[in-house]
Amino acid sequence: MNVQIFGTKKSFDSKKAERYFKERGIKYQFVDMKEKGLSKGEFNSVCQAVGGYEKLIDPKCKDKNLLALVQYLSEEDKKEKILENQKIIRTPIVRNGKQATVGYEPDVWKDWK
Repeated sequence: MNVQIFGTKKSFDSKKAERYFKERGIKYQFVDMKEKGLSKGEFNSVCQAVGGYEKLIDPKCKDKNLLALVQYLSEEDKKEKILENQKIIRTPIVRNGKQATVGYEPDVWKDWK
């Protein structure tokens, strides 16, 4: 298993995800999205795995103006705007190869090989 957790150090769900893998002795790599966000390739891979970039948007994010702006952009521009402003992405994003989840999803992770 090659697990990557994309989150922030202050995110409660990111900490829970780290604890989940740590308790099971599964090695993981934590990527702090405040320091280094998702690359374009990682972003596209995660979008494909979770069923579209709409599932990555956090409706509870603090930047309501950015959230509103993204809602009204054309489809091509939405993806680019989300990639530029990753603070509106819900965390944690947990990847294992081609598989990925958004948010705290231990029921999905337990079936990963």
